[in-house]
Amino acid sequence: MSRSRDAVHEILRQSAAFRSAQDIFTEMRADGSKIGLTTIYRALQALNDDGRVDVLRTDDGEAVYRACATSAHHHHLVCRTCGLTVEVDGPDVEVWADRVGAEHGFTAITHTVEVFGTCGACAKG
Repeated sequence: MSRSRDAVHEILRQSAAFRSAQDIFTEMRADGSKIGLTTIYRALQALNDDGRVDVLRTDDGEAVYRACATSAHHHHLVCRTCGLTVEVDGPDVEVWADRVGAEHGFTAITHTVEVFGTCGACAKG
């Protein structure tokens, strides 16, 4: 599993955009790998659990993955047109999430925030 996980992680590290498990599977098979799609999903889950990749859901509900540029908690600004993704801090989001959780008696608050828009290059083109 470790070898498969490392191979999947390397593909994600070489790509700036989010990639689906199917995209990764297709690329690895084209390169001659015998890896199965289930193994790729397991590797992606393990990488996500380790904080080495981010996962987000597209408008269609598909999970897509990208290697993290930082190990610190962060959010994403994603271009709807080209997929450009920028990792951003959101200290105000952190404060808001903790406050809303506390107001409703929740503890151990976690959250995921993705902000979608159109990047400057796509807006010009």
